[in-house]
Amino acid sequence: MNALELHNVSKKFPSAKTPAVNDISLTLRTGEILALVGPSGCGKTTTLRLIAGLERPDSGSLHIKGQLVADDGHFTPPEKRGVGMVFQDHALFPHLTVFENVKFGLKGQPAAKARETTLGMLKLVGLENFGERYPHQLSGGERQRVALARALAPHPVLVLMDEPFSSLDADLRHEVREQVRGILKAMSATAVFVTHDQEEALYMGDRLAVFQNGHLEQVGLPEEIFHESSTRFVAEFMGDSDFLPGTVQNDGIQTELGLIPQKLNLPVDSAVEISLRADDVDFDQSNHPNALVLARFFRGAYYQYRLRLASGKLIHAFKPHTQSIQPGTSVHAFIGAEHQVTVFHNGAAVVRD
Repeated sequence: MNALELHNVSKKFPSAKTPAVNDISLTLRTGEILALVGPSGCGKTTTLRLIAGLERPDSGSLHIKGQLVADDGHFTPPEKRGVGMVFQDHALFPHLTVFENVKFGLKGQPAAKARETTLGMLKLVGLENFGERYPHQLSGGERQRVALARALAPHPVLVLMDEPFSSLDADLRHEVREQVRGILKAMSATAVFVTHDQEEALYMGDRLAVFQNGHLEQVGLPEEIFHESSTRFVAEFMGDSDFLPGTVQNDGIQTELGLIPQKLNLPVDSAVEISLRADDVDFDQSNHPNALVLARFFRGAYYQYRLRLASGKLIHAFKPHTQSIQPGTSVHAFIGAEHQVTVFHNGAAVVRD
């Protein structure tokens, strides 16, 4: 049984011209982490609020653990859906201790059982010695783990997380998201995780759902989303892709960087775009330059170079930090022979022959 099912769900707010969520269908398996990712205003947070019961859909249906929770004639309130929420600002009670915050969601349980569960959750998140502290005495990462422990304590069917790491600085963010993913997996928890950060989505999600303008662009494994983007938007948003124009020929795709020997199910002379990431492109200082180094960005272990082709098109390439090439240098750019690029026609990925 799926933990969550959304069938043709839509939601439009009265002040908006277009739906915030438009005909979304999704499933989530038990024990899976699904990352909802996309730019601001794309519909991912509204989708999370519809799942939580904080918004009511205009059409479509939602099922949690096989039970109908929302459709045209039925609506189950949030407190009866069996979901736990982790918010951006943690939403801890400042006047309660860490122990009391985690125990808060266990009302109705016998005192001894609630205490045992609370202590177990604090141990799971590595805060067993912090029970008597108050939220203001904790670091941002510690508060995040308390919020997660509180959400998990009642053993919800679903844990819903809305940009939970957005208030943390970069170094702490990396550390805490690793801890949180480990905790969710240790609990075999089923979670829906909202983020606008592509790297975070790729790390956290067992599967990703990529949103744009209220529509669901693609759902798949992180590797599928990154390497086999189904639309131009997904390739651009999820991987900082550059796009190179090309023309379909009998023996491949003719581009400004040469012929790509890739057969497509398209008529000869069809106009296409090649999606290129910086790791797809290489260059050298040969006698046949076709690009100019415009800029060089130091990234620690490597340099990222911005190249301008003769057409004026900009592309990017990586080089090891041991190879430093000055801006203004003429170079010969090419696509690495071992790289299988993605081709788009009218914004959609083209199936290879």
